[in-house]
Amino acid sequence: MDCNNWSKGVKALLLLAALASFFSCADTLESEEVVYSNDFSEANLAGFENGRFIIFENDTIVGYYHNEELAVNLSALPSHNLLKVTLEILIHDSWDGNTSDGVSGPDQWFFGVDNEEVFRTTFSNAPCESTYCLYQSYPDTFSKTNRPKTGAIQTNMPGLCLFGTTPNYTTRYSISKIIEHSKSSARIYMNSDLVAENSPDPKCDESWSLAGVTVEAFTLK
Repeated sequence: MDCNNWSKGVKALLLLAALASFFSCADTLESEEVVYSNDFSEANLAGFENGRFIIFENDTIVGYYHNEELAVNLSALPSHNLLKVTLEILIHDSWDGNTSDGVSGPDQWFFGVDNEEVFRTTFSNAPCESTYCLYQSYPDTFSKTNRPKTGAIQTNMPGLCLFGTTPNYTTRYSISKIIEHSKSSARIYMNSDLVAENSPDPKCDESWSLAGVTVEAFTLK
């Protein structure tokens, strides 16, 4: 079997599954186009608001943030009625997931497009034992319950600040959402509602970074 063809076939099936909630029996996917993609390897922050580079694990990423908004503005989008936004984020240090004490959590992250919030969830970097586990919501929305690091694409990185020498305290996630959208411009924003009342340095205690962003435009008729 040709592995390239197999990979393309799987990608097509996953795309159709993701679009299923928008399809009727008569719908046709007429066009799809990657309209923006940036992994920051070329140190390009054109269109970003509050963007800043850091080096983490020998990679250039945008970070790091504690309850600060990061946004990217896109213009001259082709005709479309759906956008697929894929964000690759890094969750650093002592995120406490769904903890609801108002002192150390809940630790929420969210993103939206234009003026509409698209997705809100929590993450946990805490060890999970039978007698003690700080659960997270991801890959579901807050306040669903899942084990720490569920849905991660990489878990073996050290923390960034508070746990900077400790393995497994940065977790990488790839988040993709499809939304209805037809305007010629889009503002994609990201932020967090982190609770660290018991920390003398909240930003060092828990933060997040952006490692990549891809936006695809679809026309479905």
